[in-house]
Amino acid sequence: MTDTLLDPNTALVLIDLQRGVVAAPTQPYPANEVVRRGTELAKAFRDKGLPVVLVRVTFAPDGSDMPPGRTMQPTGAFTPPPGWDELLDELDIQPTDIRITKRQWGAFHGTDLDLHLRRRGITAIVLGGIATSIGVESTARSAHEHGYHVIVATDAAADRDPAAHTHSVEKIFPRLGVTATTEEILDAVTKL
Repeated sequence: MTDTLLDPNTALVLIDLQRGVVAAPTQPYPANEVVRRGTELAKAFRDKGLPVVLVRVTFAPDGSDMPPGRTMQPTGAFTPPPGWDELLDELDIQPTDIRITKRQWGAFHGTDLDLHLRRRGITAIVLGGIATSIGVESTARSAHEHGYHVIVATDAAADRDPAAHTHSVEKIFPRLGVTATTEEILDAVTKL
């Protein structure tokens, strides 16, 4: 990667690193590795005074605020375990972190994420989280459409379906921005 991987005004956006999401098995990286790498990135961004955005998904118990479109997989009422939508303590959440609650796959639609980023002059976002092909990809697509430079930390993201992860990393993300490893991004942060 070049030294220009990151813009000087870059934010970290971590998707759905919450109890209920990380409880399921993920590939090609276990959820605990994704959380560890996301935590490393968050610390580096905070140390440089760059924004860290922690996104979680939640729904009303009766499913009334879930996206209403027709799907081939069932949606609607569900009974999640208590605390399923709580962000992980391992993220070392700080008062300066921006917290976003979403009710769909992507972190932009129906939230104030874009407003938070624009008010801070953010021009680029680094993305990570679970699931690669759902929340991370949806957010990357919207970020691209909103005009942000998109960098996906490919080893700080994982999916339930390894083929879906690979498709996002190899086919989708290169069309929306650039991909890099956590190590490459950490190196670029130190040079800002």
